[in-house]
Amino acid sequence: MQITPSILNADLANLGAEVRRIGSADMVHIDVMDNHFVPNLTLGLPVVESLRAHTDLPFDAHLMIADPDRWAPAYAEAGCASVTFHVEAAAAPVRLAREIRKQGARASMALKPATPIEPYEDMLAELDMLLIMTVEPGFGGQKFLDMCLPKIRRARALMDKHGVETWLQVDGGVSLETIERCAEAGADVFVAGSAVYSAADPDAMVKDLRAKAEAARA
Repeated sequence: MQITPSILNADLANLGAEVRRIGSADMVHIDVMDNHFVPNLTLGLPVVESLRAHTDLPFDAHLMIADPDRWAPAYAEAGCASVTFHVEAAAAPVRLAREIRKQGARASMALKPATPIEPYEDMLAELDMLLIMTVEPGFGGQKFLDMCLPKIRRARALMDKHGVETWLQVDGGVSLETIERCAEAGADVFVAGSAVYSAADPDAMVKDLRAKAEAARA
């Protein structure tokens, strides 16, 4: 069970200090938005490169951008341990996943809530992680969509069927109230933004979320 807090809800003017508040996290989730694929504009490659000097935690870059085929490999080169692209935006997802791996990062593919997993069953072996969005991408603080739980279960079943070791990540509305449902459905990597950075002690919340997920899976 891995917890990857999103810094989208952190103090963006003080990111170096903010990532130091989540020392127990497994990765730092970085939401990159271009105001084209999603209706929001956040940070980009220069910020990722600058932030790399402020923490030893691995970076988990989530690219909500219109041209991931062009930009995703650069995030791997910048030191991100995992790079996620949206299949809805990728022109050649298999080639892109292989290029990300070639750059030394874990290749991850994201699906919006309405995008089914089944058409991409044959791609699972090309991926190190699959991200199932449990809100519409673009903004933090949204309410968790229970309609995505059956898709998480189907994704886990397909992974088991093919015997792949692909991680299954969920992102959107993850909190102490929803993480157990995600873990029971088969997820093992959890993005939490508002839940972590609205807590009085963000690092304690990371530990609480992990404990909840582990208990649910057990």
